[in-house]
Amino acid sequence: MTISFKAMPAADAEHLWNGGADAYGRQPETMTSDGPGYPCRHCLKNIDAGEELLVLAYRPFPELQPYAETGPIFLHKQPCRRYAAEEVLPPMLASTDYIVRGYGRDDRIVYGSGAVTPTERITSHAEELLARDDIAYVHVRSARNNCYQCRIDKVEVRAFADAALAI
Repeated sequence: MTISFKAMPAADAEHLWNGGADAYGRQPETMTSDGPGYPCRHCLKNIDAGEELLVLAYRPFPELQPYAETGPIFLHKQPCRRYAAEEVLPPMLASTDYIVRGYGRDDRIVYGSGAVTPTERITSHAEELLARDDIAYVHVRSARNNCYQCRIDKVEVRAFADAALAI
């Protein structure tokens, strides 16, 4: 098994860039970055000082339910390219540690799966969690504020082999 780091879906970002409302039905706020600390959830890079960004409520779950956490995120105000190097730890994950937590196929937290994890162990810890039958995907969240950073999915090696044969 390998894993892939997933940015927010392009359709979600495009909705917001085109004037759409956030998870609370409000228009995103615009501000200017004063330096590191504003990670864009679409390109998974930090937003440089002087660049405009959107601050908004985001819910990375398909529908409302008690475990569908909603919280603040940042997004480049101008469209950016979605993160594509999915097998590589995203560059915005520059803190010393993050919460890494598993979710079931029902999009609910799998109790006991969350742990504050040193950044250098995110990949190996996510692989351990995703090897479990009860965990469908993993979130990486801020260890200080619980803000959503990105999602991690398992990619079966067979899927890579099938894709290679199709080329």
